[in-house]
Amino acid sequence: MPPAVPYRKNAKTMKLQVAIDLLTTEDALELAGKVAEYVDIIELGTPLIKAEGLSVITAVKEAHPDKIVFADLKTMDAGELEADIAFKAGADLVTVLGTADDSTIAGAVKAAKAHNKGVVVDLIGIADKAARAKEVRALGAKFVEMHAGLDEQAKPGYDLNGLLSAGTESRVPFSVAGGVKLATIADVQKAGADVAVAGGAIYGASDPALAAKELRAAIN
Repeated sequence: MPPAVPYRKNAKTMKLQVAIDLLTTEDALELAGKVAEYVDIIELGTPLIKAEGLSVITAVKEAHPDKIVFADLKTMDAGELEADIAFKAGADLVTVLGTADDSTIAGAVKAAKAHNKGVVVDLIGIADKAARAKEVRALGAKFVEMHAGLDEQAKPGYDLNGLLSAGTESRVPFSVAGGVKLATIADVQKAGADVAVAGGAIYGASDPALAAKELRAAIN
């Protein structure tokens, strides 16, 4: 396991992010309403935004103006343009893929500065996540996401250790997404993560509100 000492000298309380990987605005609003009091960031998953369009961003931000709304665009090109339209729709954070060209990330950061918002660089599919994390942080990323997708998580033998080690090694602000649940959230915090991203552990639970409450309580 990675060392149980965060990289930052003055550690802040880790934020909890719910990843909403549902497919309708109605379902997203229902889930957000149940868990909002326990989470800091409401993420609208890529399939949700593809299914419902930018209007789902606006709807969730209007329903929860006090929460950080995270639009998981996974932008690969036209960084400034895609970030700009998401910020105009109400997003506070947008994602650009770490495999994108540096100019794409820089473009999204330019749009973020214009709107006083932020860009998160998603390192899904990156072999050396720690090295790329340093590079994109220098380009202006607010933080990076150490991310293993649903397909990767489904492979035999998958666990969080690789993501946690990469986050600790990177020594930049990072989130962890890919199997965060009640049994693992303490390890995520010990690794120094700024944000723990829980998807299925919340939306797949029989009582999403209780699941979110328990995850929040587990954060020291």
